[in-house]
Amino acid sequence: MSLRYQDKVVIVTGGSKGIGRGIVRVFVENGAKVVFCARGIEAGEAVEAELNKAGPGSCKFVTCDISKEEDIKRLVAFTAELYGHIDCLVNNAGWHPPHKSTDVTSAEEFRDLLNLNLVSYFLASKYALPYLRQRQGNIINVSSLVGSIGQKDAAPYVATKGAIISMTKAMAVDESRFNVRVNCLSPGNVLTPLWEDLAAQTPDAAAAIKEGENHQLLGRMGTETECGLAALFLAADATFCTGIDLLFSGGAELNYGFKSQVPS
Repeated sequence: MSLRYQDKVVIVTGGSKGIGRGIVRVFVENGAKVVFCARGIEAGEAVEAELNKAGPGSCKFVTCDISKEEDIKRLVAFTAELYGHIDCLVNNAGWHPPHKSTDVTSAEEFRDLLNLNLVSYFLASKYALPYLRQRQGNIINVSSLVGSIGQKDAAPYVATKGAIISMTKAMAVDESRFNVRVNCLSPGNVLTPLWEDLAAQTPDAAAAIKEGENHQLLGRMGTETECGLAALFLAADATFCTGIDLLFSGGAELNYGFKSQVPS
């Protein structure tokens, strides 16, 4: 089996669970050397041990609070010192707060989410770019389908994800002179531990998951591994793509649906 990213050095933020874990796994399975970060030590170390045992690539877990600039600088510096270069940055770490209407959301909550979901992507890119330029590497920004189509009671979250898509396009323009590609991956419903936890909080978890599955034309949710494969495509195969937003959505944005919230 050919390894599609053999010996390439990759940073993945938020790589200990969910979509990030799927991305780390696929890159390691394709021969990459991955440095991934998260705040939770136990989960990160478990992923590191599991994937290093399986190979054929390798991974290294680093604790990091992506909302802190010094932690981001340390993550990039650690990777460059360990391997001597960086080929790919995957900005993935972020959070979806509980759904709230705009009028009960504080400015502080909005600012905190902007810092976590958006400014962290900017800073990680800023510090990784000097290394990526040397290798004509690439950046993958994980956004969300809702950044393009909206979502109920989630204006701050949608704003951060829409801004990621726009920043991707602007950064692709700037970095083209260095042959650094910058692309975006926008997942819709992906069956992750977080999705399952949220479903478990409803009166009928199985029904909640089924409803989530029914939002896609393909009649199911995406998987962590499929998301990893989409990221690998952008890094390894999509060499004539920059500034694109790849919808990883199972067709959730297509076809009409019953959406009116106006009382009849």
